[in-house]
Amino acid sequence: MRSVLEIAAAVHAGHQTAVSMVDESLTAISAATHLNAVTTIHEERARTKAAEIDARIVEGMAPSPLAGVPFAAKNLFDVAGEITRAGSRCTDNDKPSIQDAFAIRALENAGAILVASTNMDELAYGFSGENVHDGDTHNPHGNDLSAGGSSSGSAALVATGAVPFALGTDTNGSVRVPAALSGVAGLKPTYGKISRSGVYPFVQSLDHVGWFGVNSDDLNIILNCLDQVDTDDPVQVSPPIPAFISQSLQCARLGGYFESYLDPDVSAVTDEAAKALGANTTLELTLAEKARAAAFLITNAEAGQRHFKGLTHQPDTFGPLVRERLRAGALIPALWIEKAQRLRRLVIDELARLHQQVDLLIAPATPCPAFPLGAETWEVAGTELPIRLAIGMYTQPLTLSGVPIGVAVKRGNHSKLPVGVQLIGRPFAEKTVLKAMKQLENVGFSLLFNGQEGNNG
Repeated sequence: MRSVLEIAAAVHAGHQTAVSMVDESLTAISAATHLNAVTTIHEERARTKAAEIDARIVEGMAPSPLAGVPFAAKNLFDVAGEITRAGSRCTDNDKPSIQDAFAIRALENAGAILVASTNMDELAYGFSGENVHDGDTHNPHGNDLSAGGSSSGSAALVATGAVPFALGTDTNGSVRVPAALSGVAGLKPTYGKISRSGVYPFVQSLDHVGWFGVNSDDLNIILNCLDQVDTDDPVQVSPPIPAFISQSLQCARLGGYFESYLDPDVSAVTDEAAKALGANTTLELTLAEKARAAAFLITNAEAGQRHFKGLTHQPDTFGPLVRERLRAGALIPALWIEKAQRLRRLVIDELARLHQQVDLLIAPATPCPAFPLGAETWEVAGTELPIRLAIGMYTQPLTLSGVPIGVAVKRGNHSKLPVGVQLIGRPFAEKTVLKAMKQLENVGFSLLFNGQEGNNG
């Protein structure tokens, strides 16, 4: 599967049809069933959409920007006529969705074609891609390895080349962690920038729509398609002024907490990214560890309250681990949440002060590359960490700020597995983040496809 821009160009020029691109994608999905990345294939819908696009082109109508480009969406996005399962059994009795999620509608209005819904951690509550109901998502770089979560299937499917891009969500790192572990480019935009209408909520005050792609150019064109006003989303916000794109990026590396546990490959790749972006200084987010604790509290409390009725009346429809987390969250005192939200304000302010000094901050996305599925602990820098939680230790503190964060990837020298680096921008400065990602791609950071570096053209 080629990139978004390559596919769109081929369809626009008449070298490929939308139907042929859907056929190619469905064939690739079928060949990757061992990864368990897909929960639903929307074959009839996709073929109908593709035929309509081809018919319009034959009639002489100008093709839409993404005409014929297949994509997938995490099983958290509403698809008309389908139950939005959210990777759980607690949604079994929900009614089918009346219409597609706003993000899917925006993309299909631009000519893209939804071909599949993808596997995920139950209710988006996890970083490992393990799911007791639908089975675990396997990493394309090692079938016994975690693909990361919770948007595990979307990242894995892009990594195989079955689709050039896929939608995910990011609450505490659910785009950034799987991007890093599966070896794909990822973007979590500014909180509230992209409509969440039709996306099953996990933690409303932290949830972001995000996506995976082949490279920064693809992430950018998807951003352009999704960056639309939606009056049905009450939290959607727009920048007060157009975001400034620096001509010459000033970058710094985040130190302190973000260097506490680093696998040698992660340390080396982060160093390489910092050097390539001219980051000669190190800054510290002093509240990082407390920010992670606050994010845990907010996550558990909001999610626990949201599912309180289900936990009371149908507890067996939740997986054991998720059920116990939600029960604990439902019991968190309101005073603790108030303190966590106050800390969130302090984190936003501290990160803003750091961004007064530089345009972009650089940090590792995860403490280590992909770890074995089912592992409870994993050794990182000589310490056994509770890996299902620790794999998100560098993404979770940053979530409170709501700033845009991209992930660029490169292969580690020792493990030969993908390693991800977070590129952290000012609010609404997605274009600056993508500019930095492009610079890294120019020096060898890229999607890792079927064990080979470079794009999959």
